[in-house]
Amino acid sequence: MTRLTRAVLLTFGALAALVALALTAGGGTLVWAHATQRDSAGYYTTDTERFVTDTYALTSHVDLGDVPGEHDWTITHPVGTVRIRATAATERALFVGVAPTAAVDRWLAGVARERVRGANFGPFDVDSTVVAGDRAPTAPTTESFWAASATGSRTTTLRWPSEGGDWTIVVTNADGSAGIDASVDAAAKTGLLLPIGIGLLVGAVMFGAIATLLMFLALRGQAAATGAAVVESDEAGVEPAPLAYPVRLDGELDPDVSRWQWLVKWLLVIPHVVVLAFLWLAVTFLTVFAGFAILFTGRYPRSIFDFNVGVMRWTWRVGFYTVSAFGTDRYPPFSLRPDPAYPAGLDIPYPEHLSRGLVLVKWWLLAIPHYLVVAIFAGGWGLGGLGGWRMAGGGGLIALLALVAVVVLAVRGRYPRSIFDFVMGLNRWCYRVLAYVALLRDEYPPFRLDMGGHEPVAAT
Repeated sequence: MTRLTRAVLLTFGALAALVALALTAGGGTLVWAHATQRDSAGYYTTDTERFVTDTYALTSHVDLGDVPGEHDWTITHPVGTVRIRATAATERALFVGVAPTAAVDRWLAGVARERVRGANFGPFDVDSTVVAGDRAPTAPTTESFWAASATGSRTTTLRWPSEGGDWTIVVTNADGSAGIDASVDAAAKTGLLLPIGIGLLVGAVMFGAIATLLMFLALRGQAAATGAAVVESDEAGVEPAPLAYPVRLDGELDPDVSRWQWLVKWLLVIPHVVVLAFLWLAVTFLTVFAGFAILFTGRYPRSIFDFNVGVMRWTWRVGFYTVSAFGTDRYPPFSLRPDPAYPAGLDIPYPEHLSRGLVLVKWWLLAIPHYLVVAIFAGGWGLGGLGGWRMAGGGGLIALLALVAVVVLAVRGRYPRSIFDFVMGLNRWCYRVLAYVALLRDEYPPFRLDMGGHEPVAAT
């Protein structure tokens, strides 16, 4: 595959991932609103807003799609029942009605009124303006142009099956007198939010699958090369020393690491962060697929294994360069492949067989004790994935100690070796847990800090 083809696949994969993220946000919001934001009658309701005005009426324009205009209240298309509820603060009866805008404008021509724009959903404030006038209107109850209306002495509730057109909602005193003091809320009842939300989430899954496929195809050559390199090493007769845990995470502290470059590394790695965000989205989808493969076959698909390990390797190199260690000034390569020349590396031996039963519980139930530890080590910043696991890298003990080390480096010109060894142990713990919950290995991660730049070998 040529570099141009790979770049095109990565570009379209990133675009598909962006669409998937947007659809996920939109669909998730609608499903969340359907589940949590309805009242007992099934209405999605704005906050209650108190209006006190010396004018004759409160009005709000509602364009339901058939006529160009402003969108002032709760909906822009006829999707269900609209409810307007007004509670008077005085003994005067209130009138609430909805009518064609042209009819309301004729009725209130020259009448002082307060026009309300917008509805108060959470942090969004209501905006209103006063329209001056010099005459009093006729009583609203004497007019016949209302599509729906209601009158009450305390709480007045209007229910209107919405229909297309240009409408205005009016809240006024039933006798048409000036001076209104009322608390008003608007609501809409519709059965469309849940199906639209589910449709958006289905679209998110489809675009996520497309993004995963494109990124996997673009980087398949690198992942395949990684697997080939491992096979070649085995065929050469090199017998690696048995590891204390089958995840090799190494880092070599650069003796000439800059005193000050760490101040700008967060900016320099932005391209890596953007690419890795999409790669981890692909890893999430691929891990789910691999989980089903393990469940039915007991084997992790080799191409997916090499890809996922490559993304972890890439992430570790970026972390070693930045907040996970600040251990080198060498810029990380944009590559999934092992790079013996780079001072940080990660390798995970491919397992020929994995437990079918463990795949159902190890990434959530069995890993809970480790999640509590990793939350302290890794803190609040990271690249998430299946089951809520996090990457080491920011806001936690690792980042704090790495920051202490570079501050000492800036003051004394020397990176404290003891802190480096300890930080490497913390990172090693996190990546072992990551490999376990990403289904790459069945061996339970030890509750042990194996400190130092190089992975310890198993005791013989």
